[in-house]
Amino acid sequence: MSPSTPHRYFLSMLTGILLSTLTALASGVAHSENVLDLASFPRSKLTIESSQGSQAFDVWIADDEDRQRQGLMYVRDLPASQGMLFVNPQPRPSSFWMKNTYIPLDMLFIDARGKIIAIFADRKPLSLTPVGPSAPVLAILELRGGEAAARGIRKGDRVIHPAFR
Repeated sequence: MSPSTPHRYFLSMLTGILLSTLTALASGVAHSENVLDLASFPRSKLTIESSQGSQAFDVWIADDEDRQRQGLMYVRDLPASQGMLFVNPQPRPSSFWMKNTYIPLDMLFIDARGKIIAIFADRKPLSLTPVGPSAPVLAILELRGGEAAARGIRKGDRVIHPAFR
């Protein structure tokens, strides 16, 4: 083995590591450019009539394909009084997962009249397991994990919002 062989091997390894790092950084930059700013989402007030009375929330509205695709992905903190309402154009079967979602969430599935037909509570961050009821829903409300139980929100409660008849 000549004295330059280890040197070439080292340079080859260093070049490979550098290219891998640059590729990872470039894909991260491209990814971050595709993330929508939550400030660009419409906002609205929403109330749930629960066993503990009226529960008010300030929600982002995910009302188009891009907003629905992203949802609360990449969010690191969600105050108790906030959430996101995903509104379908018409009732349809829906399921959600927790891909790229770093906080636990409660998922409330709501029919066209505003009735909560299913709650999937405290969903595990980053889980790729989809959850949802078999019945069609008009909307899905995501709240901070544990918030539905803390406020006495249950299946059958009514959601008051312009999206519902």
